[in-house]
Amino acid sequence: MSIGIFNVPALKNEPVKSYAPGTPERAELKKALADARSKTIEIPQYIGSEEIYSGNKKKVSPPHDHQHILGYFHEGTKEDVAKAIDAALEARKSWATLTWEQRAAIFLKAAELIAGPYRAEMNAATMLGQSKNAYQAEIDSACEIIDFLRLNVNFMRDIYEEQPVSSEGVWNRMEYRPLEGFIFAITPFNFTAIAGNLPAAPALMGNVVIWKPAFTQVYAANVIMKVFKEAGLPDGVINMVLADGPVAGEVIFKHPDFSGVHFTGSTKVFQTIWKTIGENIATYKTFPRIVGETGGKDFVLAHKSANAKEVATGLIRGAFEYQGQKCSAASRAYIPSNLWEEVKRFMLADLVEIKMGGVEDFSNFVNAVIDEKSFDKIASYIDGAKASADTEIVAGGNFDKSKGYFVEPTIIRAFKPDYVTLCEEIFGPVLTIYVYDENEFEQIIPVIDATSPYALTGAVFAKDRYAIEYATRHLVNAAGNFYINDKPTGAVVGQQPFGGARASGTNDKAGSVLNLLRWVSPRALKETLVSPKDYKYPFLSAE
Repeated sequence: MSIGIFNVPALKNEPVKSYAPGTPERAELKKALADARSKTIEIPQYIGSEEIYSGNKKKVSPPHDHQHILGYFHEGTKEDVAKAIDAALEARKSWATLTWEQRAAIFLKAAELIAGPYRAEMNAATMLGQSKNAYQAEIDSACEIIDFLRLNVNFMRDIYEEQPVSSEGVWNRMEYRPLEGFIFAITPFNFTAIAGNLPAAPALMGNVVIWKPAFTQVYAANVIMKVFKEAGLPDGVINMVLADGPVAGEVIFKHPDFSGVHFTGSTKVFQTIWKTIGENIATYKTFPRIVGETGGKDFVLAHKSANAKEVATGLIRGAFEYQGQKCSAASRAYIPSNLWEEVKRFMLADLVEIKMGGVEDFSNFVNAVIDEKSFDKIASYIDGAKASADTEIVAGGNFDKSKGYFVEPTIIRAFKPDYVTLCEEIFGPVLTIYVYDENEFEQIIPVIDATSPYALTGAVFAKDRYAIEYATRHLVNAAGNFYINDKPTGAVVGQQPFGGARASGTNDKAGSVLNLLRWVSPRALKETLVSPKDYKYPFLSAE
């Protein structure tokens, strides 16, 4: 039975702007980039009604120009985290009882603000702070975050409309309560949309949140908080703390009102969080919800019937867009022997054209990796491949951090299917190719399935429908998002709900109703309309 809530208008995915020469959005974004570079800002913590400037300032610089200073963020302490928890629990008293329509209105307004007056500022902040080109920023810090905010309202409506059957004389209904306590949202550097969605999704369902963005994403996170504030989000519902992870965890994971964690980041960190929660489980008022999306070692499998140009394009885009710093990036590919030379030729031709440099030059396809630690890790894998007898460098292999953290798009051919760069997550513009016998398609599939502990995304390219069906069926557990004749990146909210299993996370599918269901604690209500007045059942009657 319906509970009679009003209908939210059907919402489509936000259109992607082109930023082609001569377009108004290009001019607006260029101006926003220039404005941002021309000033130095101070980024506070947002706790309750306060903006807290600790004085312990940390530099924020573009990864592609690390000598330039965009601003400083004020690092927080354990005391700040404890204060944020108190502010959240105080805010919960009103927020948890607010009607769902009022909560929806706030986040729908936030979406409109990003779609309109804040679009250029949000994209410019993401481009400068995280070294994304204009297109990668547009599909992330504009379109995807708008889609999350809008479509989550539709998903929330769908949840509330799901009601039980009522028998004669009884009215049954389901109440979807927020969790009892507060949520800890831990967000990564690589997607501004994820940084916004991880605190916003639980908050939409009536929860209160402590949000810790990655220090390397703080520049755009500050804009997100400005938008939420302007949209009318009450003080204390989402509190942005800028304490280091272990510092924040020391307070949060020992608090009795901790009720859940919404996480995107490394598998190792998520495993530590899970272990810590287990060790403190008797402390909590309720069993916490643990939702996480972690790493990936994402594959592309080409069949001998595949189109070589399509495979090459899928690999170039899938491996090197945003410098391979996507959990879904194509980092290992299995190419049949009959196609390898042709695929290689197409890829090398593309790489000759691809430019690398700062985001302000819109002709650059590749920009910098996020920081020096990441740069050094990626460089060590490339150096290892250069020195190994089990590999050859097909393309790239150069890197330089004198001005920015630039790593050239690199293609490694491995002659062993268990070579390290086929197995371990690198999180950079490094693609490893393994060439297999074109007649051993079925034999290579179990190798793909077993090579990596991850299971986030994967793709198969083929014209042969039997090959597509075989790969889809036999790689069923190898990827939570599986692509046919496409690169393994670019999931769209509401179209390809995103997440994987195994070492890639809990597969709670951000961008779908499944994720929002994790942030409610349902209560079933049964109301008997006319209560019985006699304990006796008919079977008790004497013959």
